[in-house]
Amino acid sequence: MKSRGEPNYRIPIDGSSSISPLLLHEEQESQFGDGGHTRIRASFTGSVFTLSTTIIGAGIMALPATMKILGLGLGIALIVLVAVLTERSLEMLLRYSKAGKEVKSYGGVMKDAFGNGGRTLLQICVLLNNVGVLVVYMIIIGTTSANGIHKRGVLEEWFGSQWWNGRTAVFLVMTFAVFSPLACLKHIDSLKFSSAVAVALAVVFLVITAGIAAFKLINGSVSMPRLLPNVTSITSFWNLFTAVPVLVTAFICHFNVHTIENELEDPTKIRKVVQASLALCSFVYIMISFFGFLLFGDSTLDDVLANFNTDLGIPYSSVLNDVIRVSYALHLMLVFPVLFYPLRSNIDELLFPSARDLALDTRRFILLTIALICMIFLGADFVPSIWDAFQFTGATSAVCLGFIFPAAIALRDPHAIATKKEKILSIFMIFLAVLSCSVAIYSDAYALLRKKLSP
Repeated sequence: MKSRGEPNYRIPIDGSSSISPLLLHEEQESQFGDGGHTRIRASFTGSVFTLSTTIIGAGIMALPATMKILGLGLGIALIVLVAVLTERSLEMLLRYSKAGKEVKSYGGVMKDAFGNGGRTLLQICVLLNNVGVLVVYMIIIGTTSANGIHKRGVLEEWFGSQWWNGRTAVFLVMTFAVFSPLACLKHIDSLKFSSAVAVALAVVFLVITAGIAAFKLINGSVSMPRLLPNVTSITSFWNLFTAVPVLVTAFICHFNVHTIENELEDPTKIRKVVQASLALCSFVYIMISFFGFLLFGDSTLDDVLANFNTDLGIPYSSVLNDVIRVSYALHLMLVFPVLFYPLRSNIDELLFPSARDLALDTRRFILLTIALICMIFLGADFVPSIWDAFQFTGATSAVCLGFIFPAAIALRDPHAIATKKEKILSIFMIFLAVLSCSVAIYSDAYALLRKKLSP
């Protein structure tokens, strides 16, 4: 029996010799690929936007705060380093997927290297990472639009406190009007237009932030930020490592790369898609980190969006604040289905490993989609703030998905294709990931404990 990660030309259950016809879009070809999926002819540009949308999410708002910890020079250098390591880890995954009899999923590569246990561990990490991130997205959108714990939302500022602009009401409207319709699309290439809009909204945030920072720099109300970290004690030194999980989480996209490759019109271009997406996202990250830290300096909050809830000291400050908050909330709404897609696929493979392909089973597809959306909705509605939990998620499941698993595959080298240079790089990636994230977890736990014990 073939695994779901391998090509499988399915014969109808009734025993007939012909393949059952499927309704195909004009741009689809009736060729069965990974696990019975119809092959989608996705364009290069659409694939770049989809992968970029996978990368750019809530992490973008935490990057200016990492500059406050690391300093602008060290912070930008680490953004570039993480981007380069991400490209190398993705290149390893793609090479091993081709060497492993055209395995077409991250889970398939893990199974090829470590058996069913490796694939199950990967699926659990995807579950923890994506559920945590999607709950964070919904909380940010809700508190941006409705009333938050520490700040008023845009709708409350515009219309006052009403029953329909409360947190739960906004969550319900978002779930039924935005998340559910987009989550019901069966192919990730169907999200290419919403992905393009999501990237454009991130650029809008960048342009407005850069304009405000440039205006204040010219009139002398802000000064150039420091380039190096401000280390005054051993505690502040260990605190530097807490920025690493944020940077790692900001570049996690590994669970969607194979899906995008499977639907790409020319799969040989997947590495160029990866490189173009990482270059685009790195540019956006560096610019937002620079201008966000330049604008707010040491007053930069962990979520820089919260800084745009005060008077910026420029003309039309309230209007610009609202544009930034609304555009970012819309951006996260459009990112949501791109991360929901691999979450649903991995949960399906974890729970129903022998079932037919999810895209061909409408009943299972709908039930699983409803169950996951309800779980995320309840998590967002009952958890007031999970930023601390999000940091722990980034230091565990995200770092495993991004660096530890790809490096472990290269070191295991099931097809004897790894070079000596790649094995050395893999050891470095694992050492860096384990060291920095272990220190980050310790530092975060110590800070939480001190906060809890302080009077």
